[in-house]
Amino acid sequence: MSRDISAALVNEQRRSSCNGVVKTFLLVSLAVLFTACFYQSIQPPPVKTFSVTSPRVKLRDGRHLAYKEHGVSRDIARYKIVYIHGFDSCRHDAYFSNSISQGLVEELMIYSVSFDRPGYGESDPDPNRTPRSIALDIEQLADGLGLGPKFYVLGFSLGGQITWSCLHYIPHRLAGVTLVAPVINFWWRNLPVNMSKEALSALLPRDRWALRVAHYMPWLTYWWNTQRWFPVFSIISGNREILCPQDMTILSKLGFKRPNQAHTRQQGEYESLHRDLIVGFGNWEFDPLDVQNPFPDNEGLVHLWQGDDDWFLSVMLQRYIVSKLAWIRYHEIAGSGHFFSLLDGNVDKIVKTLLVGG
Repeated sequence: MSRDISAALVNEQRRSSCNGVVKTFLLVSLAVLFTACFYQSIQPPPVKTFSVTSPRVKLRDGRHLAYKEHGVSRDIARYKIVYIHGFDSCRHDAYFSNSISQGLVEELMIYSVSFDRPGYGESDPDPNRTPRSIALDIEQLADGLGLGPKFYVLGFSLGGQITWSCLHYIPHRLAGVTLVAPVINFWWRNLPVNMSKEALSALLPRDRWALRVAHYMPWLTYWWNTQRWFPVFSIISGNREILCPQDMTILSKLGFKRPNQAHTRQQGEYESLHRDLIVGFGNWEFDPLDVQNPFPDNEGLVHLWQGDDDWFLSVMLQRYIVSKLAWIRYHEIAGSGHFFSLLDGNVDKIVKTLLVGG
């Protein structure tokens, strides 16, 4: 009898051990499967192929930038401007180049060029893009077009943020600079932490999280902005809650139309939109508050324009930056939002101030 009981106990132990092994195997298999599926879901797809229909400049590393020329011929121009477009835009969305009055163009003999930033439109992507690399791209674009030893730069929104890179890396090539509603990176090291936190907290929760992911977990940016579990970055999704009353009025008159969006995103959202977030809100190798005056002998000027009701940006941080960089001429527009430059006459005013002062 005791032998039968012992045998039964041994068999039960074997069954329990076998069940334990099976359970462990199933748990490990599920964990591996989940990890593999999650890893696959966070991997951005390859860049989509696209047709080239515009003129392009070849850069030193073999990439190309697509561009569009505006105004008078560059051969006879008195002033030459490189325009840097913002987030989710392209060379066709050159608000300033497209909106300068013909009278001002002819009076001052203005030539301007807009271009697709890497990964946008018809410009080749740059998987190694940094704040420095885009400034050097702009310099090579200017050289490829023969704009001369010095040229003007005008950047809007995220293009305004990129303009800081031009001020830092290619100041010797600049004749004058204008930043219009330039995006601020909340993690620039010289910004007061309490002010940055306050400004970040003023954003919609969905945008706070999207920017934190881009900064702290850039490898997760693609998944974060393509998943369907919770809201993604407002500008990517077209959420209008980020528009102040003036911006709503301006864009409603335009019908909230984005005629160039398909062209803008034709290579896929990762190399254009998502990489913009990663680079724009990552750890920069320099801080704009360390930038030196590129015109110590007053041979040129730097202007910064900002609406005080811009819900995209913190006017508080903008004021702090210009208070530390006394050589910047600051223009704050009362009651205005992010798109104040689209109001009648403002483009002419901003461009004329850049070229002839004011």
